[in-house]
Amino acid sequence: MAARASWKGHLKVGDLACAVGLYTAVSSSDRVSFNIINRRTGHRVERQFVDSETGKPVERGDQVKGYQLENGDYIVIEGDEIAEIMPESDKVLNIKAFIAYDDIDKLYFDRPYYLAPVDEHDEEALSLIARGMRDGKVAALAEAVLFRRNRTLLIRPHDDYIVATMLNFDYEVRSADTVFQDIPDIKFDKEMIALAGHIIGTKQGSFEPSEYEDRYEAALVELVKAKIEGRAPPKKKQAPERKVVDLMEALRQSAKMSGKAPAKKAVAKKKAPAHSDSRSKKAS
Repeated sequence: MAARASWKGHLKVGDLACAVGLYTAVSSSDRVSFNIINRRTGHRVERQFVDSETGKPVERGDQVKGYQLENGDYIVIEGDEIAEIMPESDKVLNIKAFIAYDDIDKLYFDRPYYLAPVDEHDEEALSLIARGMRDGKVAALAEAVLFRRNRTLLIRPHDDYIVATMLNFDYEVRSADTVFQDIPDIKFDKEMIALAGHIIGTKQGSFEPSEYEDRYEAALVELVKAKIEGRAPPKKKQAPERKVVDLMEALRQSAKMSGKAPAKKAVAKKKAPAHSDSRSKKAS
């Protein structure tokens, strides 16, 4: 089954334009999903809005958005008032600038989409733009009205296709100062740095998405399968208890298990002067 575009329009840079579509690159539709049902009847439960004071159901026509004030009162915002301020969509993904890919902090990355031509005769124009970005080692910043809001996207070639990543707005990304402002500047001795570096070196690898399993999703699938087949649900494996040890000791143990521990020489060098001092004191 061919993928359906979440949005269709035109990618435009200067006088060059081509018809494109945005296709969701990340989806949770394959996850196990549940409905809420009545345990007694087995019937599906429907959600209903009720008045928080009277407890009576509120009909759809009486449901309206409200902004809460500091005193607890609400200002009513009508649907047509919101519709009035929504940006007009011209179905154009307009490239504003070309930038180095690393210029954008990945904290601003939101949702990725595949950007593909709608028709075969648009492939040449899109390929030309992609080739130019690949040769120049740049990405494109573009603006468009998507899903009833103005959005900024980062467009970049990725392997043999093009990815358009929707970006978060500045006000959506929290400042790290709210978390790290009280963490002191810690100084580590050479032994700890050497051990940490050794452990990192023994764990060098690469990211292979297929190697990382969603264990919770896999367990849900097994649970549903067992229920369908009338079997007892699989039992959860108990994780081995882990003792909390000193960080330095943990680093030493990890280095010992993974091979040679280069920090031993550093320890020996530190102990040598101590023996010579004790001998000199005895001699005196």
